[in-house]
Amino acid sequence: MADGQWAAAVRLLWGPPVTPARGPRRGLTLEQIASAGVGIADGEGLGGVSMQRVAGELGVTKMALYRYVPGKAEVVALMAEAAMPNPAGALDAALAGAGDGWRERLGVWARELLAGFRAHPWLLDATVGARAMGPREVGWLERALAALEGCGLTGAEAMDAVVLVAGHVRGIAEQERATAGAGGPDEELGAVLAEVVGTRGEEYPALAGALASVAAHGGQDQALEFGLERILDGIGLFVQRRATS
Repeated sequence: MADGQWAAAVRLLWGPPVTPARGPRRGLTLEQIASAGVGIADGEGLGGVSMQRVAGELGVTKMALYRYVPGKAEVVALMAEAAMPNPAGALDAALAGAGDGWRERLGVWARELLAGFRAHPWLLDATVGARAMGPREVGWLERALAALEGCGLTGAEAMDAVVLVAGHVRGIAEQERATAGAGGPDEELGAVLAEVVGTRGEEYPALAGALASVAAHGGQDQALEFGLERILDGIGLFVQRRATS
């Protein structure tokens, strides 16, 4: 895993502090580099991050920055590690109050993960695909898998269950990012569909009925909890089936 293109990022994320091999010593640290990148991404998204921009924020030349990190990919890896909430903080505190049930613990994990994406939406772009993962991101995975210990699932099944929950959280976070400042994603979609139903409702009677029910009884913007509960229901049924097989 650490071979080839990931090797440098793995060393930066897990190894000892980097000291430039050439040139005069400077006061830069990997934490400062990551912080500069996070500041740019928080304001402009991940697309605003470049070696030149990060170097400018730190008051050094781009070539000086290359003495610490090989390129942008490694900077983004450091940024993701810095911006990802430390699982030993709020996550562990929340898990401590969730009891010992796997369902409650995995639910807490999902909600805390969404909070992390909400704080830094660009993490959605920085944490996809095969890549080097730092201690914090690995720590999040460790806690989700620990919540499922004792359920009778195989390692592969537990990993797939975590991926399923994380995928739901990411989907909700993506919708929220796309509709930032325009109300919740369900609310915005409802407004668009209401215009259609208002003029052509007879063509879509099931949709018209659903929107009328929402208007009468509420229930919008519950996609996170609804989807999460249904996913946990499914995992629970699978756990029960495994226990009786």
